[in-house]
Amino acid sequence: MTSMVDQLPRIFQANLCRFFDRVIEPVMDGLPAHAVLEVGEANSLDRFLDRAAAQVDNYTANEAAKAFTLTLAGLFERQLSRWARAIQDAGVADMSKLGGFEALLGGCAEQAQIDLVTDGLGRDLTQMFIVANVVRHGEGKACEKLNMLAPDLWDEKAVDYHDLLPGEAMASEHVRIRKSDLLRYVRAAMRFWGLADPLPLAVTNPPYGSE
Repeated sequence: MTSMVDQLPRIFQANLCRFFDRVIEPVMDGLPAHAVLEVGEANSLDRFLDRAAAQVDNYTANEAAKAFTLTLAGLFERQLSRWARAIQDAGVADMSKLGGFEALLGGCAEQAQIDLVTDGLGRDLTQMFIVANVVRHGEGKACEKLNMLAPDLWDEKAVDYHDLLPGEAMASEHVRIRKSDLLRYVRAAMRFWGLADPLPLAVTNPPYGSE
């Protein structure tokens, strides 16, 4: 009989796949977005209102992407915790002292003999988690760490984004998460579970963001 420890990675991978295919991708593709936001003086009220609506569209799409990153990170962390508990209960290894995302990720990777450095797997998973913390908490150590690890998530010269919040600009509010980032994150999470899957026909190269 296949053990719970062996079954869970494939179940986790399938759950991530369904959540992305049925929720994240349809929502993101259904949100209006504009490649360039017009600036300068509008020559009519209608033109002004159209520009304002476009700004709101792109701002909303970015907020949705950040919210989905938060959800993905939470889902993946719960999966790691559940798998660690299964490993502990099966007497395979002592996982009881693994607290926090990075410890769970490292401990589970060690049990599955996964190299987190290869193909930037650990980098993308850690980035996803730090983005989630920034989305949740705003300014702070997580935002500073993210700025060091992934400065490309900020683009103050972007022509497709305008911060709708008044007052002094906050770095945490200017994090840009695009669909390509969501694809990287879900691919990394699914690839992790594919590599941890010991059963036949494991999917170790999920078809997301691999172009």
